[in-house]
Amino acid sequence: MDFEFSTSNRIIFKTKGILELGNHALKLGTYPFIVTGKNKNRLKPLLAALKHVSMDYVLFSVEDEPDINQIREAVKLALDSSCNMVIGFGGGSALDSAKAIAILMNNPGDILDYLEIIGKNQEIKSPHLPLILIPTTSGTGSEVTKNSVLTDTNTKIKVSLRSPMMLADLVFIDPALTVSMPPQITSSTGLDALTQVIEPFVSSYANPITDTFCREGIKRISSSLKKAYQNGNDITAREDMALGSLFGGLALANSKLGAVHGFAGVIGGKFGAPHGFICAALLPNVIKVNINALKSRNLESQALSRYTELSQILLGKENALPEDCLIWLEELYSALKVEGLSKYGITQDLLDEIIEKSASSSSMKGNPITLTYEEMKEILVSSL
Repeated sequence: MDFEFSTSNRIIFKTKGILELGNHALKLGTYPFIVTGKNKNRLKPLLAALKHVSMDYVLFSVEDEPDINQIREAVKLALDSSCNMVIGFGGGSALDSAKAIAILMNNPGDILDYLEIIGKNQEIKSPHLPLILIPTTSGTGSEVTKNSVLTDTNTKIKVSLRSPMMLADLVFIDPALTVSMPPQITSSTGLDALTQVIEPFVSSYANPITDTFCREGIKRISSSLKKAYQNGNDITAREDMALGSLFGGLALANSKLGAVHGFAGVIGGKFGAPHGFICAALLPNVIKVNINALKSRNLESQALSRYTELSQILLGKENALPEDCLIWLEELYSALKVEGLSKYGITQDLLDEIIEKSASSSSMKGNPITLTYEEMKEILVSSL
């Protein structure tokens, strides 16, 4: 078996450790460009850490999911301000933006020169400016991935800026930063995290290292997501969710995802629906269709045994069947009040366009079996 594994240069996981961040930042730069989300109140712990070491900064807020024009604006501001490092602080949008900004500050030309699908997809040749990523949600795993997902507002397509050079110099994870997440965001990001330990586990690109992360991530998230949703101050649950999210990021960066994310990228770009809830709506139906397809056409696939193991972990039963994991998901979805895709304006007349655009996505290539048009249509119809 041949595979490779890469990740960030350094990962620090420390509950209530954010005040130590300033000392680590000083080793990488002196004047950071901070990229965060729209809720600036959550920045207080980070700003206190920088103040502790007398470090000044420039602040840039990303509203909702980042688009390429926002990135252009941010890169210009950071260069004009002579910032010499980038700190991403927030959810997946802030972290993805920070990665893109840091790499574009050190590579010439326009963002379109390096984007997939809508751009020239040129190779990124220079490493990013010193980069620190600090997640404040437990979901995307973006802190340890080597790509940045951005939206083109003209085409309404989500595209990636991708390079091994986009891996951060330092990832600092403090689960205490996630305590302030409201239940709805805890649910959305947590379901994304769950999807991102399940899809790499059954992926056709799975390897022994990512398998280990996925198994541990599934155990931690499955035992803690509902607890964190019902009681945001449960720090043990928050720690498990932060670890599960990290493990998902480590896994997906090295073994791809699957049909859930293949569809989610297209749906999110076109409709602006929250990524985590898109994944949640799709996940049970992708699992069901994948299992049926594997049973009927690819009996030798190891993915069937992976779905069996998934069910065993979730239900705690050694004699569980591959499809039994759907029972557990149904109970979780009831507790978290998960809704279907129709809530976001997705109707049956739009499904053909979604299928056409999703079929060739990078994530779809990681699915354990190539789905037919009819199978993809069944997933979407069942997810409405």
